[in-house]
Amino acid sequence: MFAIVESGSITSMPRGNKGVQIGDTKYPKTIYTLWTEAERNAIGIYTIEEDNTNFKDEEWYINTNISYAYDADDDKVKGTYGTATARAIADVLFTQADEDAGRGTKDELNYRGLKYLKKEIIDGQCAQRLAPSDWRVIREQETGDAMDSGWKTWRGNVRTKCNSMQTAIDNAANIAALQALFTYTEQEDKSITRPLGEFPIKE
Repeated sequence: MFAIVESGSITSMPRGNKGVQIGDTKYPKTIYTLWTEAERNAIGIYTIEEDNTNFKDEEWYINTNISYAYDADDDKVKGTYGTATARAIADVLFTQADEDAGRGTKDELNYRGLKYLKKEIIDGQCAQRLAPSDWRVIREQETGDAMDSGWKTWRGNVRTKCNSMQTAIDNAANIAALQALFTYTEQEDKSITRPLGEFPIKE
């Protein structure tokens, strides 16, 4: 994306797919491909440089809109983000102000926090892993035909791991700690793991 700067301010941001008029002069779209950056800058057309330093993973943070400005000191047009806001880690309730504004009833649930949502995902993953062998449990209950001990042990281990994962999520002190639980990193042995761990696999 490009920006047209006139008298130190951005007046438009063309995409570079058609010609442009600056003052009384019309320029063809080829200025975006055939002209050098310096040549475009000389007539007030700049390639926008985006700075993503403040941009964070939107699964965990709410980013600001990007803002564009001409930096006279560097003679560049830059797009920057403001400080990202961490998403709510705990459930958020309606406040008195919300109730006064007609948005909900004070102290009732407004929206779920990330801890609840992540635990819900873990619950779903646990159920998904157990579902294919649920018939073994039903058969034992209905016919008395004992389930293989290996299956019993594995199903118990899946539930135990589910509980430990949810405990780790509950114990996360802040958004950074919660995010870290789900972040995969390479270990010394070259394996890729995350602090939260994984469900056991039935062998």
